[in-house]
Amino acid sequence: MKQLTAIALSGGVDSLVAAFLLKKQGRKVIGIHFTTGYETDSLNIISHIADKLDINIEVLDCRREFKQKVVDYFVQSYLTGQTPNPCLVCNPLIKFGAVLEFARGLGASCLATGHYAGTSKDKDGRFHLLKGVDSKKDQSYFLAFMTQKQLACACFPLGMMTKAEVIKLAKEHELDHFIKQESQDICFIKGKAYGEFIALQKGLIPQPGLIEDIEGNIIGKHKGMHLFTIGQRRGINIPVSEPYYVVKIDRKQNRIVVGFKDSLMASECKVTSINWIGKEPTSPVKVYTRLRYRHKPALSTLFPDNGNKAIVGFETPQSAITPGQGAVFYNNNEVLGGGWITG
Repeated sequence: MKQLTAIALSGGVDSLVAAFLLKKQGRKVIGIHFTTGYETDSLNIISHIADKLDINIEVLDCRREFKQKVVDYFVQSYLTGQTPNPCLVCNPLIKFGAVLEFARGLGASCLATGHYAGTSKDKDGRFHLLKGVDSKKDQSYFLAFMTQKQLACACFPLGMMTKAEVIKLAKEHELDHFIKQESQDICFIKGKAYGEFIALQKGLIPQPGLIEDIEGNIIGKHKGMHLFTIGQRRGINIPVSEPYYVVKIDRKQNRIVVGFKDSLMASECKVTSINWIGKEPTSPVKVYTRLRYRHKPALSTLFPDNGNKAIVGFETPQSAITPGQGAVFYNNNEVLGGGWITG
């Protein structure tokens, strides 16, 4: 008897092609569409996909979990002067948390998604998280907080494909007629700036404050810390010979500190709450560290501190190291683990 594979279907081309590939492999497949409360007409699209692929699709209501674990985290991070990364939270807590649990309840042995990433299993039974072959689309960064148990149940059919190949396959099999337009923004924020979305949340009263330069001179005022992130240039609105960038967000004093571009450079950062996918290092180790999704992994030395903390020293200074973002550590194409930047 064939084992059942569940596929998380969002209505986008990636998960649709992933489902098609699973069917092509001869697997017994069931789709799961989880709702967050921020979709538009996704159920209608999903019904068409079910007919096209000839699979049953179950709908899971994740609105409460998504609001509590992802959206509230996003808002609170900005209010505390940090810059959140909701995808790093959503994947282990929602997709491979609530959705995986639901899939198991349906009898599925694994959960597939449309991520561009891969996994492998070594002779000791340990799972490894790998980059996708498409360097421009690789999404292993967003999966760095997954556990061994979650990776054991994960399936990434697109790991060995490029985005161009996925789109070509979708067109060849007339799957592109059913997909929704993809967005590059955070899934629960559509048509708004992040600051505008945060300002609309219940109970938020923006607190205006001062803008200072790195020498402590007061040079302007801001309308709320939630409107800023480290490295930001827009919105400062202070005329000067060269652009100002946000270099520090001081929550205690409700102030924004700005400087010129060279003020953003730093040679090290602190990382906490590290999730180790590979074996936890006990001594300094050379790694490549990615500081945000579009950041090119930088050669660095990781100095472990009590297991889930570390100091990361970079071979060359890095720009806009941002508290609240994820630092993900690589050894060649393998993700060793990831944690939260604190400073």
